Amino acid sequence: MPQKAIVLDEQAVRRALTRIAHEIIEKNKGIEGCILVGIRTRGIYIAERLAERIEQIEGAKVTVGELDITLYRDDLTKKTINQEPLVKGSDIPKDITDQKVILVDDVLYTGRTVRAALDALIDIGRPSSIQLAVLVDRGHRELPIRADFVGKNIPTSSSEKIVVELKEVDELDQVSIFEK
Repeated sequence: MPQKAIVLDEQAVRRALTRIAHEIIEKNKGIEGCILVGIRTRGIYIAERLAERIEQIEGAKVTVGELDITLYRDDLTKKTINQEPLVKGSDIPKDITDQKVILVDDVLYTGRTVRAALDALIDIGRPSSIQLAVLVDRGHRELPIRADFVGKNIPTSSSEKIVVELKEVDELDQVSIFEK
């Protein structure tokens, strides 16, 4: 897959996450009753970074959890024809019932991952609200889902692929477009 362009470099990723952190605080009038829940894998790291920025701004910690949506995916049978799905489990250290859950992921595309995450969250508890924060919204929704907080909107064609790389997994921070 040839790389077409780097659309967010390390500084742009940092600025986008700082802006999202401010928007989360503003929309929720602080962080009281908020929990950040990252969708495995890169959503977890983005949620942890948002929590760090929120703590710097507000001077208080926000709870961070991680959500494994493997068993909730609607394409599970396609992805696991010859193997068992690898389930790593969710870890949400606090009851989400009556809390404001901010679901965090790297890329919003068709909306199917978010739908699976909503199902997984509802099985865990009944939040007072669920908000969605994503680093990149690339369009092409198949479900009526939209993000409350977006780092960058990147209109793409279906022949393109967005790749988010984070230091925690990939040793660098950047978002690139590749031609399929």
